[in-house]
Amino acid sequence: MRIKAFSVRCLKEILRDPLSLVFGIAFPLVLLFLMSAIQANIPVAMFQIERLAPGIAVFGLSFITLFSGSLIAKDRTSSFLTRLFASPMKSGEYIAGYTLPLLPAALMQSVICFAAAMLVGLKFSARILLCIAALIPSALLFIAFGLLFGCIMSDKAVGGISSILVNAAAWLSGIWFDLELVGGVFKKIAYCLPFVHCVDAAKLALSGSCAGIGVHLAWILGYAAVIFAAAVLCFSRKMKSL
Repeated sequence: MRIKAFSVRCLKEILRDPLSLVFGIAFPLVLLFLMSAIQANIPVAMFQIERLAPGIAVFGLSFITLFSGSLIAKDRTSSFLTRLFASPMKSGEYIAGYTLPLLPAALMQSVICFAAAMLVGLKFSARILLCIAALIPSALLFIAFGLLFGCIMSDKAVGGISSILVNAAAWLSGIWFDLELVGGVFKKIAYCLPFVHCVDAAKLALSGSCAGIGVHLAWILGYAAVIFAAAVLCFSRKMKSL
């Protein structure tokens, strides 16, 4: 009940300032339409809608990092959390309360992305729903990153580090180019990080080839679990320091 009540409060905060969320939806859609236009005139296998849509969906989810980080950072710098720390809630419950209202926002982003993709040639099938489900671990990952940043940084610093993460996710996930073409150390580093696994899992789900999806989801959920644990630990230390 405590988590539910705090989640409702966080949802109200999100609805009061939806601009970051709107930007996180609009900017990836612009890129989706732009890449589709390029594909129509200069066909490139990389930008076929069946391969492009999952990557753009992951790219859109990366903006949740900025949104979740700013939400918790603003609370930290106000007197709200100071008063709330007098309640019996634990640090893990706070983190869960921030996470729960962000998940529907992430799902909405994915649904809008695939709806837009259908406007430029993606055929509707049940695999789209499977792909959206496969994106939930990725949403949790980016929410976790944001909450960790918000626990240890100011609101202004969260914006900067989140922008770096968004760019890292874009370049190290194979959205804009095939990592096989680069190979070497760059490819090895990319596959040690979770971002390329987010895209690969979504692509496999959309193609209906789910045989290898478990490995990618394990990487994503493993990273998410570690980052959530770090966020809970940092939040707990902030509580004890007040």
